[in-house]
Amino acid sequence: MKPRPLTEQEQTLIDLYGYCQLGMTPQQFYAKWQVNHEAIAFICSRSMSTVQRWFRRGKNYRRPQPADLRHLALMDFLLEHYQDIPEQLFKALCCPKHNP
Repeated sequence: MKPRPLTEQEQTLIDLYGYCQLGMTPQQFYAKWQVNHEAIAFICSRSMSTVQRWFRRGKNYRRPQPADLRHLALMDFLLEHYQDIPEQLFKALCCPKHNP
C-alpha cells in the first residue's frame, strides 16, 4: 500500500498536534475526577507502582512523562465533551480493536 500524500490542511493539523502543549498532571486529574490510582494507571498504560510514585514526596517521587500528561489531558477532554462528540466519530476513535 502506497502512502497517501498529505494535503496542506493535514500538514497544518500535524503541526498543531505536534506543537500542542496539552497536559494535565496526575494530581490535577485526581482532584477533578473521582478516580483511583488504578484508573490513572489504566489511562496512561502505566503500572500501579509508577502511578503511586507520581503521588509520593521526597526521594521516591517520580515525575510523569510528557506522554502521561497528554493522556490525562485527552481523557479529561473526552470526559468533559463526551456528550458533544458525534456517535460516529466516537466509535471511530474509541472502537475496541477486536470489534472492527
